Amino acid sequence: MSILVTGGAGYIGTHTCVELLKENYEVVVIDNLSNAKKEALNRVEKITKKPIKFYQDTVLNESALEHIFQENRIDCVVHFAGLKAVGESVSNPLLYYENNVKGTITLLKVMKKFNCKNFVFSSSATVYTAENPILINEDEPLGANNPYGRTKLFIEYMLKDLYASDSSWNIAILRYFNPIGAHPSGLIGENPNGIPNNLMPYIMKVATGELPCLGVFGDDYDTPDGTGVRDYIHVVDLAKGHVLAIEKYSEPGVHICNLGTGVGYSVLDIVKAFERVNGVKINYEIKDRRPGDIATCYADPSRAKKELGWVATRGIDEM
Repeated sequence: MSILVTGGAGYIGTHTCVELLKENYEVVVIDNLSNAKKEALNRVEKITKKPIKFYQDTVLNESALEHIFQENRIDCVVHFAGLKAVGESVSNPLLYYENNVKGTITLLKVMKKFNCKNFVFSSSATVYTAENPILINEDEPLGANNPYGRTKLFIEYMLKDLYASDSSWNIAILRYFNPIGAHPSGLIGENPNGIPNNLMPYIMKVATGELPCLGVFGDDYDTPDGTGVRDYIHVVDLAKGHVLAIEKYSEPGVHICNLGTGVGYSVLDIVKAFERVNGVKINYEIKDRRPGDIATCYADPSRAKKELGWVATRGIDEM
């Protein structure tokens, strides 16, 4: 079975490629390398001792996608490609709508043309409106608080409409929370180009001296230490969830599932754990709240356990 992984050279994409190859899937990757490096895929091949077919292009390029489907018998698409920084989406929303929404439309059009109707979508907890420290289940009200989250939400609506128009589609929507950590080999992890937008790579660059200080956005939230609380999930656990979604969600439908731990940690919890595990000091400074952020967000993962047989197994120290 051949899987096309869009954005497969990125952080979650590379870890998912590892797990797919371990389960003997053939893996084809398209990535424009705007926030990733080809070396990461070379390292996936080193970890698994299996090949990846790679195309450097964007899902906005319809002819490039058609070329991939012509050259390969694609059975399923796992769709990671897209921009993902909340702050940047607030300052440049049109860029996010073009890349994330238009790119997905182009991809789905090509899939339909080639009668490939198995689709796993990388969605996000940002589609929820919840602002209270509760376990967020899949039936919570939807209504994203920032343009990035709205691109994910609009795509979810598109996928539901697509299935309503053609019930032969098999669509898995995986709403995951905050991936951190790296593969135990140490060969792949989160290594974005430029200044990081996510917490853990920023901490790493402070730890190595590449950046002088971690900016913590807000210490006046209604949380135990005033900093934002999130459900942090180990990226390997997350990657395994995508493989299970391909295997377990094998019948047509729209299957929606949270991938999270059900435990919330604050920004300073993560900083202190990093300091404790690695024996280093992380300098940080409190900054103003970031537009579009909410105080608390963590998952009710019970549906994933019931439907996928999936449970996150790695804790904060491993992350």
